Amino acid sequence: MTISKPVATFRRILGIRVASLRRDEAVSLLSGFIREKTFTKVGFLNAHNANVACSDKEFAAALDDFLVLADGIGVDIAARWLYGAPFPANLNGTDFVPALLVAADKPLTVALLGASRENAERAAARLSEIAPQHRFVVIHDGFFTAQEEPAIIASLAALRPDILLVAMGVPRQEFWIARNLRPEHCTVPIAVGALLDFLSGSVPRAPAWMRRLRLEWLFRLVIEPGRLWRRYIVGNPLFLLRVLRQKLAGDCS
Repeated sequence: MTISKPVATFRRILGIRVASLRRDEAVSLLSGFIREKTFTKVGFLNAHNANVACSDKEFAAALDDFLVLADGIGVDIAARWLYGAPFPANLNGTDFVPALLVAADKPLTVALLGASRENAERAAARLSEIAPQHRFVVIHDGFFTAQEEPAIIASLAALRPDILLVAMGVPRQEFWIARNLRPEHCTVPIAVGALLDFLSGSVPRAPAWMRRLRLEWLFRLVIEPGRLWRRYIVGNPLFLLRVLRQKLAGDCS
């Protein structure tokens, strides 16, 4: 991917190149891509994604072709250790994507692909309330077979949305974008994880005070301990250990 718009700096966290941007800069950058119809794949890096990339070199290689935004306190700690300062903003998709849509005055077509059909429909309805200037279209839920995939891709080519929100979980969503999407399918595909589930209301978000304290991960762990304990209890210390090794190796290039 070639980024034609100026980006302040990038920082490498465990080998993944992450854009160092304020929220307004990220909104401006992506808005420019959409306006100029510059095909740009967008993803996010948090501690979990970074751990997956360390264990799956194919996933790490796929992210090289994405504009990767900083997500969460883990990568901020990493940036402090490696570069002496945190990222300018926490650009987690749950907050950033709605902000991007609200900031876009020109009506856009936004497609949703992933989650359950019910949650995707509810998410589309919620986004219509948040940013009523745009058109939201549910393409398909995230539970489809290889045989159904060509029809989904054909639907995208026929619609060619400005933004495609892909919610299939890490790393499936990034692989799906990398392997299937080209400029004729959409302008900006974004790997959004659980965004549609949050927007649908089926998965609660942490209270505002916990988000301010950067403790949303702890809230999610309490809500879904069986699914997330390994990600946070094991994964967070493992991520920090890997970052410490990167620092001791002097590898911040």
